[in-house]
Amino acid sequence: VDRLFETPASTPKELPGAEDATGDKAINIAALQSWWIDHLLATPTPFAERMTFFWHGHFTSDYRKVSGQTPYLYWQNLTWRKIALGGLRDMVLQVTTDPAMLRYLDLGQSTGKSPNENYSRELMELFTMGADTFTESDVRGAAKALAGWREPITPAMSEYQLKKALERNPKAKAITPDTVKTGVFEKTRAFTGPVAFLGETRQWSTEAVVDKILTQDSVAPFITTKVLREFVTPDPSDAYVKRIAEGFRKSRYDTKTLMRDVLTSPEFLEPASYRALVKSPTEFMLHAARALETPALSKTIAQTGASMGQSLYDPPSVGGWPSNASWVSSANVLARVNFIVTTLTGMPKAPAFGNAHQTLIEGIVGPKTAELLNAATDDQTRWLILLASPEFQLK
Repeated sequence: VDRLFETPASTPKELPGAEDATGDKAINIAALQSWWIDHLLATPTPFAERMTFFWHGHFTSDYRKVSGQTPYLYWQNLTWRKIALGGLRDMVLQVTTDPAMLRYLDLGQSTGKSPNENYSRELMELFTMGADTFTESDVRGAAKALAGWREPITPAMSEYQLKKALERNPKAKAITPDTVKTGVFEKTRAFTGPVAFLGETRQWSTEAVVDKILTQDSVAPFITTKVLREFVTPDPSDAYVKRIAEGFRKSRYDTKTLMRDVLTSPEFLEPASYRALVKSPTEFMLHAARALETPALSKTIAQTGASMGQSLYDPPSVGGWPSNASWVSSANVLARVNFIVTTLTGMPKAPAFGNAHQTLIEGIVGPKTAELLNAATDDQTRWLILLASPEFQLK
């Protein structure tokens, strides 16, 4: 288990053109999705990538609002990978000043004179504390305290903006590009003066807001519950949550400690936790691609995700995607079967089936799946039965 945490995350290959994305050279979202899927399939550090995927669904941003006309979503993916097993404090600070997040939840437009409450609300309700743990007054106070950040401008964006400005005004001057890939804090745009927030009135900084949030009793159970539902069981007991959350809090919110405690907990190894979770569409397709030894499926996976309800960089809401039983529907099951059929049909030859049922699902299958496998007369049919089976949908 220690090896999972101590091995540095493998960095993806650079996405061509992403750093120079502008209004006339936007990142193709399908290419961005395929770029990440390529890395998910090939990475030598799959656990770090699994954690990146988890935070992608927790600290969400979508391309429809952020757009591909900046490198922000590309940067966000790289950032989430770097912080995936870090401390929650640093993580939340990075999330708060992440350029894609600044745009997605409008903090980049928030000023002391006109504070926007979108980010302050979701920071507490969806990212750290949970619902019903704060007041509307706290939302307003945090919005004022966090105001003053703006999106960074890259050299390519500066050039593009100048070109557009010159079309309107020949005397327009270039905007000096920023040298950072995070939000830029401008004191003149911030709120000045004391603000009441979570029972304390004072002059706040962004760091102070995050620190105050992390003193709340609800943070550790909230994050722990989400992790347990993602990695262990859809319905963790109160005692389980309390025990793991206490260790998380005592570690000063160290994610490595949290995940180590989860993966070494007795509950993780209990029979009741075996195949207790349903694979998300992305997990299902990735696992199928690895099983069939077809890494060239990245574009197909990116294109198919929407039909199954999970398209990367396009969550249904700021709350991210649903999980587990929410993925079980007749339409979703049919889409999964169609994906396997299309994939197998498009392959010149399916790999030898051999003992794939032993390798992929430990040979533990239900009577109906066993009956179908025993009756199959060729490897392609065996692969279809296995990958479309109820057992393969579980994790």
